Amino acid sequence: MARQTFGRRRTLVTGGAGFLGSHLIDRLLARGDEILCVDNLFTGDKRNLDHLAGHPRFEFMRHDVCFPLYVEVDEIWNLACPASPIHYQHDPVQTTKTSVHGAINLLGLAKRLKVRIFQASTSEVYGDPEIHPQPESYWGNVNPIGIRSCYDEGKRCAETLFFDYHRQCGLDIKVARIFNTYGPRMHPSDGRVVSNFIMQALRGEPITIYGDGSQTRSFCYVDDLIDGFIALMESEEDRPGPVNLGNPQEFTIRQLAEKVIAMTGSKSELIEEPLPQDDPLQRKPDISLARTWLQWEPAISLDEGLGRTISYFSTLAP
Repeated sequence: MARQTFGRRRTLVTGGAGFLGSHLIDRLLARGDEILCVDNLFTGDKRNLDHLAGHPRFEFMRHDVCFPLYVEVDEIWNLACPASPIHYQHDPVQTTKTSVHGAINLLGLAKRLKVRIFQASTSEVYGDPEIHPQPESYWGNVNPIGIRSCYDEGKRCAETLFFDYHRQCGLDIKVARIFNTYGPRMHPSDGRVVSNFIMQALRGEPITIYGDGSQTRSFCYVDDLIDGFIALMESEEDRPGPVNLGNPQEFTIRQLAEKVIAMTGSKSELIEEPLPQDDPLQRKPDISLARTWLQWEPAISLDEGLGRTISYFSTLAP
């Protein structure tokens, strides 16, 4: 049952200038919310928000969530954290601080305001999984001292904080574990496989595959993911999650590369590079909980989603 608010809902979205945050803000504005977007622009891009310039219900604040935030809102969405390996490994200490200090500051704000708070967690909490597909009950196989640990363990600690605030303080939380998501507004140089492959194909450059390309991923189009966000945040209050949100259709990295080449009409060749440290060999969500609890599952096929994403990147490629 959806919660009742008095008057227009004022909603805080941290990381709102990012890929996912900007799409979420569009959806929240469409339902009538008043939005306070907070981002330090470390990886976020204000161009993702250019279409909202002058919008009467949209406000942008440049702020780092590692420091306390003193605002009055009715709902909090925490999406603040670099999400691609090339970005979160650039300053790993700051990445961990963003996940941990950011969670502490925003949970404190939610506690003071007595409002519901959403945490954008990640499938990376499962590490290089020994169970396939990954259900929410799986505790994961994570290297705590590897080059990806700043993100993986940062997000795991953030989940711990969210659930301890829920148990100790009665805080109303919702936690989503996001699997690979793609779509317009991805950063063209974020190092993620979809954006990498599309940009290399559009430029006619060799497409870089790490390892032999047999490792698998499941790709969820951004519109489907945002549907899942909304369904989770509006769900009954006595179930905090975590819940997997992703597309359970599984593809090898080589299959993705070949599909991108075909859809772009590119002459790019495939080249292989060594597999990065701790790169998961398999990644596929078990979305049984999302299906039964939220009545949610992805609706957009990889071909359809890639077509939309290629169209977007075509406007960026030189």
